[in-house]
Amino acid sequence: MTWDVTAMTGEAPTAKSDPAGSPDWGDTRAAWDLDPEVAHLNHGSFGAVPRTVRAAQARWRDLSDANPMNYYREIRIPAVQAARVRAAAFLGAAPDSLGLVGNATAGVSTVLASFPLGPDDEVILTDHSYGAVTLAAHRWARSAGARVVTAPVDLLASDEEVTSAVLAAFTSRTRLLIIDHITSQTARLFPVAALAAAATERGVATLVDGAHVPGMLPVQVERLGADFWVGNFHKWAFAPRGVAGLWIAQPWRDRIRPLVASWSEEHEFPAAFDQQGTADDSAWLAVPDALDFFTAWQPQRLRDHNNALAAYGQQVVGAALGVAPEAGGGAPELSMRIIPLPAGVATDQEGAHALSGRIAKDLRIEVAVTCWRERGFVRVSAQAYNAAEEYERLATGLAHLLG
Repeated sequence: MTWDVTAMTGEAPTAKSDPAGSPDWGDTRAAWDLDPEVAHLNHGSFGAVPRTVRAAQARWRDLSDANPMNYYREIRIPAVQAARVRAAAFLGAAPDSLGLVGNATAGVSTVLASFPLGPDDEVILTDHSYGAVTLAAHRWARSAGARVVTAPVDLLASDEEVTSAVLAAFTSRTRLLIIDHITSQTARLFPVAALAAAATERGVATLVDGAHVPGMLPVQVERLGADFWVGNFHKWAFAPRGVAGLWIAQPWRDRIRPLVASWSEEHEFPAAFDQQGTADDSAWLAVPDALDFFTAWQPQRLRDHNNALAAYGQQVVGAALGVAPEAGGGAPELSMRIIPLPAGVATDQEGAHALSGRIAKDLRIEVAVTCWRERGFVRVSAQAYNAAEEYERLATGLAHLLG
Protein backbone atom coordinates (compact mmCIF):
# COMPACT_ATOMS: atom_id res chain seq x y z
CA MET A 1 0.00 0.00 0.00
CA THR A 2 1.13 3.51 -0.76
CA TRP A 3 -0.21 6.94 0.04
CA ASP A 4 -0.01 10.42 -1.40
CA VAL A 5 0.50 13.28 1.04
CA THR A 6 1.60 15.74 -1.61
CA ALA A 7 -1.86 16.64 -2.83
CA MET A 8 -3.04 18.20 0.42
CA THR A 9 0.10 18.88 2.44
CA GLY A 10 2.68 19.74 -0.19
CA GLU A 11 5.05 17.26 1.46
CA ALA A 12 6.34 14.47 -0.72
CA PRO A 13 6.45 11.14 1.13
CA THR A 14 9.91 9.70 1.49
CA ALA A 15 8.91 6.11 2.21
CA LYS A 16 6.11 3.65 1.63
CA SER A 17 4.30 1.46 4.11
CA ASP A 18 6.34 -1.54 3.01
CA PRO A 19 9.80 -0.12 2.20
CA ALA A 20 11.94 -2.81 0.68
CA GLY A 21 15.08 -3.75 2.51
CA SER A 22 13.87 -3.05 6.05
CA PRO A 23 14.16 -6.17 8.22
CA ASP A 24 10.83 -8.04 8.53
CA TRP A 25 8.97 -4.94 7.31
CA GLY A 26 6.23 -7.10 5.85
CA ASP A 27 5.07 -8.19 9.31
CA THR A 28 6.31 -5.42 11.56
CA ARG A 29 3.61 -5.85 14.17
CA ALA A 30 5.00 -9.30 14.95
CA ALA A 31 7.92 -7.58 16.70
CA TRP A 32 5.52 -6.24 19.35
CA ASP A 33 2.97 -7.87 21.65
CA LEU A 34 0.38 -5.18 20.95
CA ASP A 35 -3.31 -6.09 21.11
CA PRO A 36 -4.14 -6.97 17.48
CA GLU A 37 -7.76 -5.83 17.90
CA VAL A 38 -6.69 -2.24 18.59
CA ALA A 39 -5.16 0.43 16.33
CA HIS A 40 -2.31 1.91 18.36
CA LEU A 41 -1.84 5.46 17.05
CA ASN A 42 -0.33 7.00 20.19
CA HIS A 43 3.27 5.84 20.23
CA GLY A 44 4.26 9.34 21.35
CA SER A 45 2.82 9.05 24.85
CA PHE A 46 4.23 5.79 26.20
CA GLY A 47 6.06 4.11 23.34
CA ALA A 48 5.67 0.38 22.75
CA VAL A 49 8.37 -2.02 23.92
CA PRO A 50 9.40 -4.62 21.32
CA ARG A 51 9.31 -8.25 22.33
CA THR A 52 13.08 -8.67 22.15
CA VAL A 53 13.64 -5.65 24.43
CA ARG A 54 11.07 -6.93 26.91
CA ALA A 55 12.94 -10.23 26.95
CA ALA A 56 16.23 -8.42 27.63
CA GLN A 57 14.67 -6.54 30.54
CA ALA A 58 13.30 -9.81 31.90
CA ARG A 59 16.77 -11.38 31.75
CA TRP A 60 18.18 -8.58 33.93
CA ARG A 61 15.36 -9.07 36.43
CA ASP A 62 15.95 -12.82 36.45
CA LEU A 63 19.66 -12.25 37.02
CA SER A 64 19.00 -10.00 40.00
CA ASP A 65 16.57 -12.51 41.52
CA ALA A 66 18.87 -15.49 40.96
CA ASN A 67 21.54 -14.02 43.27
CA PRO A 68 20.62 -10.60 44.66
CA MET A 69 23.87 -10.20 46.61
CA ASN A 70 26.08 -10.89 43.62
CA TYR A 71 23.91 -8.75 41.36
CA TYR A 72 24.09 -5.64 43.55
CA ARG A 73 27.71 -6.19 44.54
CA GLU A 74 29.28 -7.16 41.22
CA ILE A 75 26.96 -6.75 38.26
CA ARG A 76 24.64 -3.78 38.60
CA ILE A 77 26.94 -0.75 38.60
CA PRO A 78 29.18 -1.82 35.67
CA ALA A 79 26.04 -2.67 33.70
CA VAL A 80 24.47 0.73 34.41
CA GLN A 81 27.71 2.44 33.39
CA ALA A 82 27.81 0.51 30.13
CA ALA A 83 24.17 1.38 29.40
CA ARG A 84 24.62 5.11 29.95
CA VAL A 85 27.80 5.18 27.85
CA ARG A 86 25.81 3.60 25.02
CA ALA A 87 22.97 6.08 25.57
CA ALA A 88 25.40 9.00 25.50
CA ALA A 89 26.93 7.86 22.21
CA PHE A 90 23.44 7.59 20.70
CA LEU A 91 22.83 11.25 21.55
CA GLY A 92 26.23 12.46 20.36
CA ALA A 93 27.38 13.14 23.91
CA ALA A 94 30.58 12.42 25.83
CA PRO A 95 30.32 9.49 28.25
CA ASP A 96 30.78 11.70 31.32
CA SER A 97 28.12 14.21 30.23
CA LEU A 98 25.00 12.02 30.49
CA GLY A 99 23.30 10.48 33.50
CA LEU A 100 20.29 8.18 33.56
CA VAL A 101 17.03 9.15 35.26
CA GLY A 102 13.54 7.68 35.34
CA ASN A 103 11.96 9.96 32.73
CA ALA A 104 12.14 13.47 31.31
CA THR A 105 9.92 14.86 34.07
CA ALA A 106 12.30 13.48 36.70
CA GLY A 107 15.23 15.04 34.84
CA VAL A 108 13.57 18.45 34.80
CA SER A 109 12.85 18.28 38.54
CA THR A 110 16.43 17.15 39.17
CA VAL A 111 17.79 20.27 37.49
CA LEU A 112 15.27 22.59 39.14
CA ALA A 113 15.99 21.17 42.59
CA SER A 114 19.66 22.13 42.31
CA PHE A 115 19.40 25.26 40.19
CA PRO A 116 20.34 28.49 42.05
CA LEU A 117 17.11 30.47 42.06
CA GLY A 118 16.63 33.40 44.43
CA PRO A 119 13.76 35.66 45.48
CA ASP A 120 12.18 37.48 42.52
CA ASP A 121 14.19 35.48 39.97
CA GLU A 122 12.26 34.30 36.92
CA VAL A 123 11.91 31.00 35.07
CA ILE A 124 10.57 31.28 31.51
CA LEU A 125 8.27 28.67 29.93
CA THR A 126 6.08 28.78 26.85
CA ASP A 127 2.38 27.99 26.78
CA HIS A 128 3.27 24.78 24.91
CA SER A 129 5.17 23.41 27.92
CA TYR A 130 4.32 19.90 29.09
CA GLY A 131 1.96 19.97 32.06
CA ALA A 132 4.18 18.07 34.50
CA VAL A 133 7.14 20.30 33.60
CA THR A 134 5.05 23.39 34.25
CA LEU A 135 4.00 22.01 37.64
CA ALA A 136 7.64 21.27 38.51
CA ALA A 137 8.73 24.77 37.52
CA HIS A 138 6.06 26.31 39.76
CA ARG A 139 7.00 24.07 42.70
CA TRP A 140 10.70 24.82 42.65
CA ALA A 141 10.23 28.50 41.83
CA ARG A 142 7.77 28.90 44.68
CA SER A 143 10.17 27.26 47.15
CA ALA A 144 12.84 29.82 46.19
CA GLY A 145 10.51 32.82 46.12
CA ALA A 146 10.96 33.02 42.35
CA ARG A 147 8.35 33.43 39.60
CA VAL A 148 7.34 31.43 36.55
CA VAL A 149 6.67 33.54 33.45
CA THR A 150 4.78 32.02 30.51
CA ALA A 151 5.64 33.24 27.02
CA PRO A 152 2.73 32.79 24.57
CA VAL A 153 3.78 31.29 21.23
CA ASP A 154 1.27 31.00 18.39
CA LEU A 155 0.59 27.52 17.05
CA LEU A 156 1.88 28.25 13.55
CA ALA A 157 4.66 30.66 14.53
CA SER A 158 7.82 30.51 12.43
CA ASP A 159 11.16 29.78 14.09
CA GLU A 160 11.94 33.48 14.10
CA GLU A 161 8.56 34.27 15.65
CA VAL A 162 9.06 31.58 18.31
CA THR A 163 12.44 33.06 19.23
CA SER A 164 11.06 36.60 19.34
CA ALA A 165 8.09 35.58 21.49
CA VAL A 166 10.29 33.80 24.02
CA LEU A 167 12.90 36.55 24.22
CA ALA A 168 10.17 39.15 24.70
CA ALA A 169 9.44 37.54 28.06
CA PHE A 170 13.03 37.97 29.32
CA THR A 171 13.81 40.58 31.96
CA SER A 172 16.83 41.41 34.07
CA ARG A 173 15.54 38.82 36.60
CA THR A 174 15.37 35.91 34.14
CA ARG A 175 17.66 33.08 35.22
CA LEU A 176 16.41 29.95 33.44
CA LEU A 177 14.60 29.16 30.19
CA ILE A 178 12.81 25.81 29.95
CA ILE A 179 11.97 25.09 26.33
CA ASP A 180 10.52 22.06 24.54
CA HIS A 181 12.55 20.47 21.77
CA ILE A 182 9.36 18.87 20.46
CA THR A 183 6.15 19.99 22.14
CA SER A 184 3.79 17.32 23.44
CA GLN A 185 0.39 18.99 23.20
CA THR A 186 0.95 20.67 19.86
CA ALA A 187 3.62 18.56 18.11
CA ARG A 188 5.84 21.54 17.29
CA LEU A 189 9.59 21.48 16.68
CA PHE A 190 11.14 24.49 18.40
CA PRO A 191 14.44 26.16 17.38
CA VAL A 192 16.24 25.18 20.57
CA ALA A 193 19.76 25.93 19.31
CA ALA A 194 18.83 29.50 18.37
CA LEU A 195 17.00 29.99 21.66
CA ALA A 196 19.91 28.58 23.69
CA ALA A 197 22.36 30.89 21.91
CA ALA A 198 20.15 33.92 22.53
CA ALA A 199 19.69 32.97 26.18
CA THR A 200 23.42 32.51 26.68
CA GLU A 201 24.05 35.99 25.28
CA ARG A 202 21.73 37.32 27.98
CA GLY A 203 23.29 35.32 30.80
CA VAL A 204 20.33 32.94 31.06
CA ALA A 205 20.67 29.15 31.37
CA THR A 206 18.63 26.86 29.11
CA LEU A 207 16.99 23.55 30.02
CA VAL A 208 15.66 21.68 26.98
CA ASP A 209 12.81 19.22 27.44
CA GLY A 210 13.62 16.72 24.69
CA ALA A 211 11.19 14.04 25.86
CA HIS A 212 10.25 13.00 22.29
CA VAL A 213 13.64 13.42 20.65
CA PRO A 214 15.68 10.21 21.12
CA GLY A 215 14.84 8.05 18.14
CA MET A 216 12.58 10.56 16.38
CA LEU A 217 15.32 13.04 15.55
CA PRO A 218 19.02 12.46 14.91
CA VAL A 219 20.50 14.70 17.58
CA GLN A 220 23.93 15.86 18.74
CA VAL A 221 23.05 17.30 22.13
CA GLU A 222 26.44 18.86 22.74
CA ARG A 223 26.01 21.04 19.64
CA LEU A 224 22.73 22.59 20.79
CA GLY A 225 24.40 25.06 23.13
CA ALA A 226 22.00 24.33 26.00
CA ASP A 227 23.04 23.99 29.64
CA PHE A 228 20.75 21.03 30.31
CA TRP A 229 18.90 18.59 28.05
CA VAL A 230 16.73 15.61 28.95
CA GLY A 231 15.08 13.04 26.67
CA ASN A 232 13.16 9.79 27.07
CA PHE A 233 14.42 6.54 25.59
CA HIS A 234 11.08 4.81 26.14
CA LYS A 235 9.21 6.67 23.41
CA TRP A 236 10.88 6.58 19.99
CA ALA A 237 14.04 4.64 20.88
CA PHE A 238 12.16 1.46 21.92
CA ALA A 239 13.47 1.19 25.50
CA PRO A 240 11.24 0.00 28.35
CA ARG A 241 9.38 2.73 30.20
CA GLY A 242 11.40 4.28 33.00
CA VAL A 243 14.61 5.53 31.38
CA ALA A 244 15.73 8.94 30.16
CA GLY A 245 19.08 10.61 29.57
CA LEU A 246 19.96 13.82 31.42
CA TRP A 247 22.75 15.75 29.70
CA ILE A 248 24.51 18.51 31.62
CA ALA A 249 27.06 20.99 30.27
CA GLN A 250 30.46 20.96 31.94
CA PRO A 251 30.11 24.10 34.13
CA TRP A 252 27.03 22.66 35.86
CA ARG A 253 28.03 19.06 36.46
CA ASP A 254 29.33 19.52 39.99
CA ARG A 255 26.20 21.46 41.00
CA ILE A 256 23.37 19.13 39.92
CA ARG A 257 22.64 16.35 42.38
CA PRO A 258 20.21 13.41 42.24
CA LEU A 259 16.81 13.98 43.81
CA VAL A 260 17.48 11.02 46.11
CA ALA A 261 20.65 10.92 48.21
CA SER A 262 21.86 7.33 48.02
CA TRP A 263 25.06 5.30 48.03
CA SER A 264 26.57 7.11 45.04
CA GLU A 265 26.21 10.48 46.75
CA GLU A 266 29.95 11.02 47.13
CA HIS A 267 30.57 10.64 43.40
CA GLU A 268 30.51 13.36 40.78
CA PHE A 269 28.06 13.49 37.89
CA PRO A 270 27.12 11.18 36.25
CA ALA A 271 28.28 8.39 38.59
CA ALA A 272 26.26 9.97 41.40
CA PHE A 273 23.12 8.96 39.49
CA ASP A 274 24.12 5.32 38.95
CA GLN A 275 22.81 3.84 42.19
CA GLN A 276 19.46 4.83 43.67
CA GLY A 277 18.93 2.26 46.40
CA THR A 278 17.25 -0.92 45.18
CA ALA A 279 15.21 0.72 42.44
CA ASP A 280 14.44 -1.61 39.53
CA ASP A 281 16.86 -0.37 36.90
CA SER A 282 16.22 -3.19 34.42
CA ALA A 283 14.80 -0.61 32.00
CA TRP A 284 18.14 1.21 32.07
CA LEU A 285 20.06 -2.01 31.47
CA ALA A 286 17.92 -2.89 28.46
CA VAL A 287 18.84 0.36 26.67
CA PRO A 288 21.64 -1.27 24.60
CA ASP A 289 19.18 -3.91 23.36
CA ALA A 290 16.64 -1.20 22.50
CA LEU A 291 19.23 0.75 20.53
CA ASP A 292 20.29 -2.43 18.72
CA PHE A 293 16.66 -2.97 17.75
CA PHE A 294 16.37 0.64 16.59
CA THR A 295 19.56 0.41 14.52
CA ALA A 296 18.38 -2.77 12.81
CA TRP A 297 15.50 -0.81 11.26
CA GLN A 298 17.89 1.49 9.35
CA PRO A 299 17.20 4.61 11.44
CA GLN A 300 16.77 7.28 8.79
CA ARG A 301 14.63 5.03 6.65
CA LEU A 302 12.47 4.31 9.68
CA ARG A 303 12.18 8.02 10.48
CA ASP A 304 11.27 8.86 6.88
CA HIS A 305 8.59 6.17 6.89
CA ASN A 306 7.13 7.33 10.20
CA ASN A 307 7.20 11.00 9.26
CA ALA A 308 5.39 10.40 5.96
CA LEU A 309 2.85 8.12 7.62
CA ALA A 310 2.11 10.71 10.33
CA ALA A 311 1.64 13.37 7.65
CA TYR A 312 -0.78 11.04 5.86
CA GLY A 313 -2.69 10.50 9.09
CA GLN A 314 -2.97 14.26 9.57
CA GLN A 315 -4.19 14.61 5.99
CA VAL A 316 -6.92 11.96 6.03
CA VAL A 317 -8.24 12.75 9.52
CA GLY A 318 -8.23 16.47 8.76
CA ALA A 319 -10.09 15.89 5.52
CA ALA A 320 -12.74 13.82 7.30
CA LEU A 321 -13.23 16.62 9.85
CA GLY A 322 -13.21 19.35 7.21
CA VAL A 323 -9.93 20.83 8.47
CA ALA A 324 -7.36 22.38 6.14
CA PRO A 325 -4.08 20.43 6.31
CA GLU A 326 -2.05 23.46 7.35
CA ALA A 327 -4.31 24.15 10.35
CA GLY A 328 -2.35 21.76 12.57
CA GLY A 329 1.10 22.67 11.32
CA GLY A 330 3.86 20.12 11.75
CA ALA A 331 7.47 19.86 10.66
CA PRO A 332 8.37 17.28 7.97
CA GLU A 333 10.86 15.64 10.32
CA LEU A 334 8.29 14.79 13.01
CA SER A 335 6.46 11.49 13.49
CA MET A 336 3.61 13.19 15.39
CA ARG A 337 0.99 15.53 13.94
CA ILE A 338 -2.08 17.28 15.32
CA ILE A 339 -5.50 17.88 13.79
CA PRO A 340 -7.76 20.58 15.27
CA LEU A 341 -11.12 19.30 16.50
CA PRO A 342 -14.37 21.19 15.90
CA ALA A 343 -14.92 24.20 18.14
CA GLY A 344 -16.27 23.25 21.55
CA VAL A 345 -14.85 19.69 21.52
CA ALA A 346 -12.24 18.66 24.13
CA THR A 347 -11.59 22.22 25.29
CA ASP A 348 -10.03 21.15 28.60
CA GLN A 349 -8.12 18.19 30.04
CA GLU A 350 -11.28 16.52 31.30
CA GLY A 351 -12.92 16.77 27.90
CA ALA A 352 -9.79 15.54 26.12
CA HIS A 353 -9.54 12.55 28.44
CA ALA A 354 -13.20 11.72 27.93
CA LEU A 355 -12.97 11.87 24.13
CA SER A 356 -9.85 9.71 24.12
CA GLY A 357 -11.75 7.13 26.16
CA ARG A 358 -14.73 7.22 23.77
CA ILE A 359 -12.47 6.69 20.76
CA ALA A 360 -10.81 3.76 22.50
CA LYS A 361 -14.11 2.16 23.54
CA ASP A 362 -16.22 2.82 20.45
CA LEU A 363 -13.61 2.66 17.69
CA ARG A 364 -10.97 0.38 19.24
CA ILE A 365 -8.35 3.02 18.46
CA GLU A 366 -5.85 4.45 20.94
CA VAL A 367 -4.95 8.02 20.03
CA ALA A 368 -3.95 11.11 21.99
CA VAL A 369 -6.44 13.93 22.43
CA THR A 370 -4.87 17.15 23.68
CA CYS A 371 -6.10 20.65 24.41
CA TRP A 372 -4.30 23.97 24.08
CA ARG A 373 -5.71 27.47 24.49
CA GLU A 374 -9.16 25.92 24.98
CA ARG A 375 -9.01 24.17 21.61
CA GLY A 376 -9.05 20.40 21.26
CA PHE A 377 -6.72 18.42 19.00
CA VAL A 378 -6.24 14.83 17.94
CA ARG A 379 -2.54 13.95 17.94
CA VAL A 380 -1.57 11.05 15.72
CA SER A 381 1.75 9.26 15.98
CA ALA A 382 3.33 6.86 13.52
CA GLN A 383 5.63 3.93 14.14
CA ALA A 384 6.79 0.90 12.15
CA TYR A 385 3.88 -1.22 13.39
CA ASN A 386 1.27 1.22 12.03
CA ALA A 387 -0.39 1.13 8.60
CA ALA A 388 -2.17 3.70 6.47
CA GLU A 389 -5.55 2.01 6.82
CA GLU A 390 -5.49 2.60 10.59
CA TYR A 391 -5.54 6.36 10.05
CA GLU A 392 -8.29 5.95 7.47
CA ARG A 393 -10.25 3.99 10.05
CA LEU A 394 -9.72 6.78 12.59
CA ALA A 395 -10.81 9.40 10.05
CA THR A 396 -14.07 7.62 9.24
CA GLY A 397 -14.82 6.65 12.82
CA LEU A 398 -14.02 10.01 14.38
CA ALA A 399 -16.12 11.92 11.87
CA HIS A 400 -19.05 9.65 12.70
CA LEU A 401 -18.42 9.86 16.45
CA LEU A 402 -18.47 13.65 16.37
CA GLY A 403 -21.58 13.75 14.26
